[in-house]
Amino acid sequence: MKIGCPKEIKPQEFRVGMTPSAALEAIRNGHEVVIETNAGAGAGFADADYAAIGATILDTAEEVFATADMIVKVKEPQAIERKMLREGQLLYTYLHLAPDPDQTHDLLESGCTAIAYETVTDRNGGLPLLAPMSEVAGRLAPQVGSWTLQKANGGRGVLMGGVPGVGSARVIVIGGGVVGTHAAKIAAGMGADVTVLDRSLPRLRYLDDVFGGTFKNQFASAGTTAELVREADMVIGAVLIPGAAAPKLVRREQLSGMKPGAVLVDVAIDQGGCFETSKATTHADPIYEVDGIMHYCVANMPGAVARTSTQALGNATLPFMLELANKGWKQACADDPHLMNGLNVQAGKLTYAAVGEALNLDFVDPNTLVG
Repeated sequence: MKIGCPKEIKPQEFRVGMTPSAALEAIRNGHEVVIETNAGAGAGFADADYAAIGATILDTAEEVFATADMIVKVKEPQAIERKMLREGQLLYTYLHLAPDPDQTHDLLESGCTAIAYETVTDRNGGLPLLAPMSEVAGRLAPQVGSWTLQKANGGRGVLMGGVPGVGSARVIVIGGGVVGTHAAKIAAGMGADVTVLDRSLPRLRYLDDVFGGTFKNQFASAGTTAELVREADMVIGAVLIPGAAAPKLVRREQLSGMKPGAVLVDVAIDQGGCFETSKATTHADPIYEVDGIMHYCVANMPGAVARTSTQALGNATLPFMLELANKGWKQACADDPHLMNGLNVQAGKLTYAAVGEALNLDFVDPNTLVG
């Protein structure tokens, strides 16, 4: 199979879909790899690194899309890239279709087969291709939130760890999954007073057992959430419903009751955001203010640490990429129900229920397509 990796074109996206080591693995499995020139530059991988292991460097994305049987990316294909997709071509990347009807329509119209990193599962019910970026985004959230909290950036001017005689920042993390756990660990490590909210009692028990002395946790009832949000200097939104639009957990009317200059960091913005006032921003212009509350809603947070993120993502996506290349998507999905869960679009059919429900579109059971 010919595997193609174009350069990411979403604003300030510096990651790349394949590292040279991943390309080498594919080549050793008998596949051909084509890379757009400078695709890996933002993550510190030169064209020469790919050429040295046998990959072919092409001048344009158009050549990569025209040549490859499978396209491997990081972010969802942008409008100009979606026009390059063709019937029968395999797309393997993050998609986040639930809040994006335009992309969904274009993928259906293209006739391609699209597998979304964020809906591939594992035997433990986890999301193994989302987890590495969730870890990165979770660890970044307190870092970027503390920067936003500085007075020069519109924030309250509160230091995360305080100083002797002055209290530390109060940080509320909504969601105790991968993102929330990593965000809480880092925020607590910075000296903040941290509380994690979640609606799963087993998860709260786990957090208490493992991190009981590091940060607090509480059940995420509507009343408790509203009360703690009012008292917070920073709120980190870390709630995920796999493949579906994120629930709105902080409404606009609540902002007036918050501390002026408090910060909302929405890590769920790829899935539409979990604050009603969230809108996607970029690393070039990451923050904005609504009703005196600062919002940080960068849709590709891990892109800021592109080398770490690319390597972490590549470690997770490689085994599935090889299965798809070695067997073809149909056999690979038939053999692995967890990979089947990643199938979102196939030949004009929507195959992921949560996306269909979010966008009010018809969908089919993906298992009916591999018989």
